[in-house]
Amino acid sequence: MPIENAPFSQAEYDRRIALTRAAMQDAGIDVLFLTNPSNMHWLTGYDGWSFYVHQGVILTMEGAPFWWGRLMDGNGARRTVWMEDGQILHYADRYVQAPDIHPMDDLASHLRIMGFGDKRIGVEMETYFFTARAFAALAEGLPKAQFIDASTLVNWQRLVKSPDELDFMRRAARISELVIGRAMELAEPGMRKHELVGELFKTAVQGEDDSWGDYPAIVPLLPSGKDASAPHLTWNGEALKQGEATFIEQSGCYRRYHAPLCRSIFFGKPPQFMLDAAEALTEGLNAGIEVARAGNRACDIARALDAELVKVGIDRPNRCGYAVGLSYPPDWGEHTVSLRAFDETVLEPGMTFHFMPGLWMDTWGLETTETILIRDGGPAEPLCNVPRKLFVKD
Repeated sequence: MPIENAPFSQAEYDRRIALTRAAMQDAGIDVLFLTNPSNMHWLTGYDGWSFYVHQGVILTMEGAPFWWGRLMDGNGARRTVWMEDGQILHYADRYVQAPDIHPMDDLASHLRIMGFGDKRIGVEMETYFFTARAFAALAEGLPKAQFIDASTLVNWQRLVKSPDELDFMRRAARISELVIGRAMELAEPGMRKHELVGELFKTAVQGEDDSWGDYPAIVPLLPSGKDASAPHLTWNGEALKQGEATFIEQSGCYRRYHAPLCRSIFFGKPPQFMLDAAEALTEGLNAGIEVARAGNRACDIARALDAELVKVGIDRPNRCGYAVGLSYPPDWGEHTVSLRAFDETVLEPGMTFHFMPGLWMDTWGLETTETILIRDGGPAEPLCNVPRKLFVKD
């Protein structure tokens, strides 16, 4: 596939591979095998809904990476990766979901032929897409190899975004704005949640101008009332109700890059405790964004937020954010930096976070969040432009 058809330039992919190889060398890894679709895409451009079967990227210390996967997905690789056809490897369909053989038998054969049968092989042990059976089959096929846990090795190389990546995230942020705006426009008591979500999906996929909407890594989360005390409920066929708060958690997505944005809406007159909490949450977000500066630490953001919430008696036990950017289902987080009181990671320009201090109390909840960019100077830049408040329809 010509590099001109890939999402990024050859220089960008070369930069990513150089970063990854330096990390491999530091970890004592001879060859890296990746199954995380986000890491696969970041290094090769591969983009297909095929992560329900075994697939991966093989990166050695020289040359272009190899894409490896199911035979029928080989053409998808040819249409999306930047490498030449010789870097595309596949296994026969008889390996798929078979009780007596496993795709990792085929991968082990490829690695032996490449000369890595007795080398140090990095694998992503803590990822959704590398099963216990997969590791057992790979280890059995390579009995002389030494396996090294490289679960987040590539994730950490993705932490600082390039200008081209930030352009994609800004496009995603615009879609997030459109979705939240549409939600606040349409939502009213009596409207059934699945109908609202249908409109939000339409808005998210339609996008704006040439910023079309890709599918997000997480579906819209839309709990109301007591259900809003739980952070990860989706939607149902019930109607929105007077006297309840509903939060809308979603993200626009452009070419696999995300910019999550959450807002809450109350129908009627909110109770004073909720108004106080919403105001403290906004002040906490403002304080956290102010200290989210290059040279400060991730924990400084969390502590600035907590200082505002404690003023209204809220002790929040959860992290309040995480690194975000390129991702596939089931999560848009990057699984590296967390915004919490004991994460000492030093902030650098180009890092992006979902600053996500949702409040999930015993009988109610609300969310106001921002995707922020650490800049060269000054406080972080929120990528979206939507008022930070509890929206009220009385």
